Amino acid sequence: MQRIPLARLLPALALLAVLAFVAGCGDSGGDEATTAAGTPAATGPATSADTTPPDRANGVDRAFATMMVPHHEGAIAMAQLARTRAEGVFVRNLAGDVVRTQRAEIVVLRRADRRLAEAGVRRGTLGLSDAEMGMNHDLSMLREADDFDRAFVELMIPHHEGAIAMAQVELAKGGDRELRALAQEIVDAQQGEIDAMRTQLGEIVPDGETGPDAGPETETETETGGHSGH
Repeated sequence: MQRIPLARLLPALALLAVLAFVAGCGDSGGDEATTAAGTPAATGPATSADTTPPDRANGVDRAFATMMVPHHEGAIAMAQLARTRAEGVFVRNLAGDVVRTQRAEIVVLRRADRRLAEAGVRRGTLGLSDAEMGMNHDLSMLREADDFDRAFVELMIPHHEGAIAMAQVELAKGGDRELRALAQEIVDAQQGEIDAMRTQLGEIVPDGETGPDAGPETETETETGGHSGH
């Protein structure tokens, strides 16, 4: 057997080493390309992230979004009636604020409910009765009221209190950031309106009454009458 000189083998061995190195780099690059291509699939498209609620979102969030819509619609119905029936500036202005604010909130509520539904969040319950939510009002009684302004305020106060009760459940048990922020806005705004309406009740005097100072005036008149009798 003829022996090949080592000097002839060295160039061939060097070439094999280079080819092996290149092949190894190609395999590594392929793995990196696969990993890079797989990364976007793992994170998901932006549209998917937009419909995914925070980890804490739950059935209370959907219940709040769903139930607050008809609750707001009831307030709007009363307010629209006040626009034509109210005699005082306070009630007319309050009615305008209710329509404007709560219509905008309904848009937010419906959008949030769709977002949570698409993300697979099932609707739960707020654990409140219709009376606790202020949803058992009779609009026909308001339509037929002789003293509309007083009837409107007396009906809107418990309705607002119901909205606050619903919002407080969302703040205590809900997890969706947008709905929790809206719930806090509802509490702040409607508590302010309740305070104003309670103050206004002292100024809306039913027919046949003389107002908050009726007692002292009657007392004075009695004393005067007594002196004249002497």
